[in-house]
Amino acid sequence: MKLIFLGPPGAGKGTQAAIVSEKLSIPTISTGDMLRAAIAAGTEMGKQAQTYMDKGHLVPDEVIIGMVVERVSRPDCQKGYILDGVPRTIAQAEALEAHGIRFDHVLSIESLDDTVIGRLTGRRVCPNCRAIYHIKGHPTKVEGICDVCGTKVVQRADDTPETVRERLEVYHTLTAPLKDFYRERGLLREVKDTGTVADTNRGIMEILEGK
Repeated sequence: MKLIFLGPPGAGKGTQAAIVSEKLSIPTISTGDMLRAAIAAGTEMGKQAQTYMDKGHLVPDEVIIGMVVERVSRPDCQKGYILDGVPRTIAQAEALEAHGIRFDHVLSIESLDDTVIGRLTGRRVCPNCRAIYHIKGHPTKVEGICDVCGTKVVQRADDTPETVRERLEVYHTLTAPLKDFYRERGLLREVKDTGTVADTNRGIMEILEGK
């Protein structure tokens, strides 16, 4: 099964993709993770991408599409995969189609802007082990210190209030139109962000199981 997860930043796409990936035994392809890995490794692509990501802007299409096309050609994707974070524009969706990449379902997680802002601006991450926390919903046991490895947690550059609002503006302008693109192809299914991971996932699995 080949899937796309759409939705604004902070809607829980990555969390839901990880759960569905485990349930269906197919890999999740997260462009965000691939880009952050490139940044951490100091590659040329990573350096170029960093300036865009830190400002909440989109990374150029040719970089993203090239990464995805290469990734889905690997053996672990032969039984299906989940795309998380791509496509983000009509142009990217058309580029994937041009490469012969087709999907079974496109799932749009519907979240309110206020919900997203509260979720992302309160998020903290461990730069060492990458554990994720939230100052209200899932705080560290010792304030500011990772429960897992004891490293000081930080706020990602793209989680500041100003950048989150910029990311939302980018989403509404460039990414939201993808819903109509895939709706016209009979692939779009909307899932309400219920506020709990389990309930949102239940709605997703009902769609995938044809209920």
